[in-house]
Amino acid sequence: MPPPTTANNPRERVEQSPLPDFCRLPALFALIMVGALTVTVMWLARNGQRDWASYSVGMLFVTWLALVIAVVLCKLRALLQRLPGHLSYVGVWLLIVLIVLIASSIARWLDVALQMQLGTDSRGVFVRDNVAIAALLGAAMLRYFYVLAQWQARLAAVTRAQVDALQARIRPHFLFNSMNTVAALIRVDPDAAERTVEDLSELFRAALGQHNNDDGTLGDELALIERYLSIEQLRLGDRLRVQRDIESLPDNFPLPRLLLQPLVENAVRHGIQPLVGGGEVILRGQRNGNAILIEIINPLPATAAEPGNGHGLDSVRQRVTYRYGPQARVEAGPQSGPDGERFIVRLHLPILHSSGQANDARTDRR
Repeated sequence: MPPPTTANNPRERVEQSPLPDFCRLPALFALIMVGALTVTVMWLARNGQRDWASYSVGMLFVTWLALVIAVVLCKLRALLQRLPGHLSYVGVWLLIVLIVLIASSIARWLDVALQMQLGTDSRGVFVRDNVAIAALLGAAMLRYFYVLAQWQARLAAVTRAQVDALQARIRPHFLFNSMNTVAALIRVDPDAAERTVEDLSELFRAALGQHNNDDGTLGDELALIERYLSIEQLRLGDRLRVQRDIESLPDNFPLPRLLLQPLVENAVRHGIQPLVGGGEVILRGQRNGNAILIEIINPLPATAAEPGNGHGLDSVRQRVTYRYGPQARVEAGPQSGPDGERFIVRLHLPILHSSGQANDARTDRR
């Protein structure tokens, strides 16, 4: 069993000792599979002729037992979470052993009372063996759930740290270039200078983490991207060309904050800036079944001015996997096309049930 904790806040105890959600299918499936494998191994280990009838009864018994355990633990999960430290796991283990003890006693009593002769062991041996097996397997399963919960908690902490680092990062050259652009526009085009200051302030507000680390929306992220591109457009002029094909995307799709903007920034920094004649950044998105497909494409110069280390893409992959699960994918790499080599970042983001339906298209997209 895991070592106890000294946390006094109930919410902190829940985070430090998260029990699996026995109301959901993964936990129920794990209970049924462990029971079925146990019955199968014990049946195969028997000497002599194997009885299919006893095997079927054993499978039926452990399936019914798994359902009962899952229902009881599902109903009592909130109470168990209130136990101090990791005693919640001890409480779950004791409940499993108790349920198996009661169920085995009832099953053996019915077998004798109805003279079905499904088992040859005495009542005490049958109950004792079942309780011992449940105690060992229950402890092993709870240890697995505990390790899994700790891994998920560490992944969440790493993800939050990466988001904080991303929000705290302000590239000096981008700041200086933007301020020089504003200074040059003040006398020539005061309105454009004012818009640039507003766009820059919004970017800094997002980068400095005015919002919390909860999800934003795809519409908000696209609006932030447009502010960034507006600033770079003033600096690069005709060298930066942007093709947008994103009108079919749902604006209310939940998206981690600052997920796409750094990818677009990398596309401009590594794909457009090194080229004397500039190039085109393509933002493309569509709904593909139960997923959102987003592509960010930029030309691939022969020699990059500042080669990256790949940390940005690794961070995006980890954040996407943590937020959307194993069905999400982030693919990135060069690809040959009629216009030469291009670098493509492709995100496959599943539409979760909690995301709702798409709203009407926003009008603030450019």
